[in-house]
Amino acid sequence: MKGPEIQSEDLNEIAKTSVVWTVKKSGCPTFVEDAGLFVAALRGFPGAFTSYAYNTLGKKGLLKLLDGVKNRRAVFKSAIAYCSSRQKPICFTGEVHGNISLKIRGVHGFGFDPIFEPDDVRGKTFGELGDDEKNRYSHRALAVRRFAEWLLTHGVD
Repeated sequence: MKGPEIQSEDLNEIAKTSVVWTVKKSGCPTFVEDAGLFVAALRGFPGAFTSYAYNTLGKKGLLKLLDGVKNRRAVFKSAIAYCSSRQKPICFTGEVHGNISLKIRGVHGFGFDPIFEPDDVRGKTFGELGDDEKNRYSHRALAVRRFAEWLLTHGVD
């Protein structure tokens, strides 16, 4: 069920708005995840608009925007919002810091994974990591772990 997506630069706000809409439509406890790649030299672009940027620019286009740029710092962020008819929306976030590579490397993952080098895995992009290894470091896996820990403590409404 795809609902309206608000236009915001804040992943938490997008995820919370989407999860509230979904709970109203379904009546069931629900979680929604939103993620983005925030590139320092581009003032946080593409950020919350990562999917659109990927579909229009792609990996090559983003690399072209950074051609000749020395500061290649970036952050992948994930926001998981959970809500039920009795629970106000709550967000669980994850971040992984790294750099945008100079070229596309790897075939694993999706989106901008083959051009993102996480700090914790020197010399490799997410696209060069298998699922198990990527899940040790990824922004999404961190947010999921935080959500799971909360669920184990609070349960589902």
